[in-house]
Amino acid sequence: MKYFKYLLFLLLILVIGFSIYIAVQPNSFNVTRTKTIKAPAAVIFNNVIDFKNWEAWSSLAEKNPDLVITLPKQTNGIGSSFSWEDKDGISTMKTIEVNTNKFIKQEMQIADFPIFEATWKFIENKDGSTQVTRTITGNDLPFLFKAYTAVTGGIEKQIGFHYERNLEKIDSIVINSMKAFNVKINGITEYGGGFYLYKTTNATNANISKVMEQQYSSIGMFMRQNNIAFAGMPFTIYHDMNMENGTVIMSNAIPVKEKVIITGDNNILCDYQPKMKVLKATLKGNYTNLGKAWKTAMQYIAENNIEQSEHKPFEIYTTDPEQFPNPADWITEIYIPIKE
Repeated sequence: MKYFKYLLFLLLILVIGFSIYIAVQPNSFNVTRTKTIKAPAAVIFNNVIDFKNWEAWSSLAEKNPDLVITLPKQTNGIGSSFSWEDKDGISTMKTIEVNTNKFIKQEMQIADFPIFEATWKFIENKDGSTQVTRTITGNDLPFLFKAYTAVTGGIEKQIGFHYERNLEKIDSIVINSMKAFNVKINGITEYGGGFYLYKTTNATNANISKVMEQQYSSIGMFMRQNNIAFAGMPFTIYHDMNMENGTVIMSNAIPVKEKVIITGDNNILCDYQPKMKVLKATLKGNYTNLGKAWKTAMQYIAENNIEQSEHKPFEIYTTDPEQFPNPADWITEIYIPIKE
């Protein structure tokens, strides 16, 4: 009997001690994790802002395949939300503030615990990568919540693991999404033609993107200085294309409404693209896949015994990368002139 009293007394001391320990724990917390992802801020933001994408990178869903996720009608932007249910009950997340491509603020409530504030920050680096920071904060924490986190290893350990894993999976998903591409043979059609300003140069696979950027920048500046209106999307005419060694001689061009009389020594010329019969192919994806698209188009011509005309093949860039941050959404039309 005496032993039993001592045991109860010891348990009481332990309970009191644990209660005191819990009571003196901080009434707030802040957990932050940061990762640099080699992708534009807009691409990452567009993934994170839509709750329809969360299940793919959620570490909770990864650890618990029985997790039940419920999506409402609105899953994107301010007022959007979603909920999930597990052994701890029903939890919710709601977006309450958005600064496009820069910041997201959300409210999260796990089961019956208090509402926490969660934020995302996106800072784009000069090299095109983005520093992504995810933070969660809680204040006025109740005793039971502090007790729960104490016996489960602490809030930093619990949430920190999930945030690290989430950022790792977002990195992988975003990078893979940017690599997606497809090539489509549209078939034989007619190209309408028109006037264009152009500059001719040569390039290799290693520097063609930089050379094109310089060429179009020079033509664009000339057009703005002389109040010449754009009449279409930029395109490139290939005078010589060596797929084996990756070299090209090309004219980078911008359509204009009418013939432009050019004076001065600036290497910019005006010419006319006639109406012609062409084989059209379309690349949806990064410009780095253009070599594969051209090979597909040329293979189609060979397999179908199509004879090319004297006009030079060209490609038109129908989407503006500034408006479509994910390269997987870029569309390039390839035209190979053929004989009537």
